[in-house]
Amino acid sequence: MTIDRRGFLSASASALALGKAGLPLPTRESEPDTRDRPDGTSLQTRDITVYTTADKTDYRISATDKLTFKPMGQPLESQVCVFVDPTKRGQTIVGIGGALTDASAEVFAKLSPAKQREFLDAYYDRDKGIGYTLGRTHIHSCDFSSASYTYVDEGDKALASFSVAHDRQFRIPFIKQAIATAGGRLTLFASPWSPPAFMKTNNDMLHGGKLRPEFRQAWANYFTKFIRAYEREGIPIWGVTVQNEPMATQTWESCIFAAEDERDFIKSYLGPTMRRARLSDRKIIAWDHNRDLIWQRVSTILADREAAQYVWGIGYHWYEPWSGGSMMFDNVRLVRENFPDKKLLFTEGTADSFKPEEIHAWRLGEYYGRSMINDFNDGAVGWTDWNVLLDEQGGPNHVGNFCFAPVHADTKTGELIYTNSYHYIGHFAKFVRPGARRIVSSPSRSALLSTAFVNADGKVAVVVMNPGEEGLSYFLWLAGNAAEVKSPPHSIQTLVF
Repeated sequence: MTIDRRGFLSASASALALGKAGLPLPTRESEPDTRDRPDGTSLQTRDITVYTTADKTDYRISATDKLTFKPMGQPLESQVCVFVDPTKRGQTIVGIGGALTDASAEVFAKLSPAKQREFLDAYYDRDKGIGYTLGRTHIHSCDFSSASYTYVDEGDKALASFSVAHDRQFRIPFIKQAIATAGGRLTLFASPWSPPAFMKTNNDMLHGGKLRPEFRQAWANYFTKFIRAYEREGIPIWGVTVQNEPMATQTWESCIFAAEDERDFIKSYLGPTMRRARLSDRKIIAWDHNRDLIWQRVSTILADREAAQYVWGIGYHWYEPWSGGSMMFDNVRLVRENFPDKKLLFTEGTADSFKPEEIHAWRLGEYYGRSMINDFNDGAVGWTDWNVLLDEQGGPNHVGNFCFAPVHADTKTGELIYTNSYHYIGHFAKFVRPGARRIVSSPSRSALLSTAFVNADGKVAVVVMNPGEEGLSYFLWLAGNAAEVKSPPHSIQTLVF
């Protein structure tokens, strides 16, 4: 039994390597077919493959068990269960992935060709890795760039000098290789951190400030120029967010938009400008900040019909515990319940305050698992991590805002370091594909967290997380049939059938 560089457990006798368990690739466009699943007889002929990642073990998205359904009927109160119902369906999944930033691209460029191939396969090849299908990038610089820059000369209101030449050195080739490894299918959206300094009230790309009213049209034009420029480079842009973290004044690129500012920019400038440029099929995503203020932002923007017509969905982040509290999942659920025609998209999350001695801390992955399970259960159609790759210091970052990533590169040795965040995300990304529908999943004990999906090929994927110190057994229960599953302490499992 051997462990590969990403921590995947492999054993030739049982074909445990990722992607070798006989799972068919889903068809993106077909409707899930689970008509034979609630039937007890057909369920009992289906194997359940259990994939496990667990602390203090070698299991890293490892095929650890094969189970079968057996008749059970009514469970007892003493029998822990995870109830699943594929006939009750929720949102359709767009994808799962991470951000392709300047920092990630610059670190990638320092790797040897063999390590570059390993990295690309680990993230974007479904058979060899976890098969990311969603990505985010930034419109000119962000904090995870080596320096601040824009695509125009200072003061060029007409945008005559617009050029993405800066990005051709690292970021554009990096994104194109990711797209190619993903089989040409990588849904990519883009976010601005700040307009150019001359467009802002503080004449600075950093430290907040606001967009000057006289530059609203020029800034809307900037979006369309970026989309067209990247498409000429061979990189389709599926959508844009209006402003990254519009209520945060940061030491890095930032710009403040009150809810009314964002509403008016969407309805009078960005939306109409995208429409005139024949880009109305590109998605406009509002908010793109934490769950704490999401209701106030969404209710203000969507109460205005003119603005709401341009908004595809609402993006959000997970940093609301900065104030000392917990993740506020219920706020997302409220948005889904009250604005069911708008999509919810998790657009950024990462563990900040990088500490090299904590790079293998188990809490990192569990933070992802808890958020992803709750976010999908609350209606998210996609989930986007922050940087896909950083160096051994958690950068580069031009203001020292160093963070964790699922994968780090030691640029001194050339090695890749896979944190357990990579594996926790992989329990979703590899087995929940674009076009999947979320289905009902209900644990009978608070010791377990779960969510579930039916893919377009009819395969069901149930994700169960045990963040506790004790292992336990539970029954995966469906239509009167059940299979007993052993859940190790501090583990996440995906059950596929």
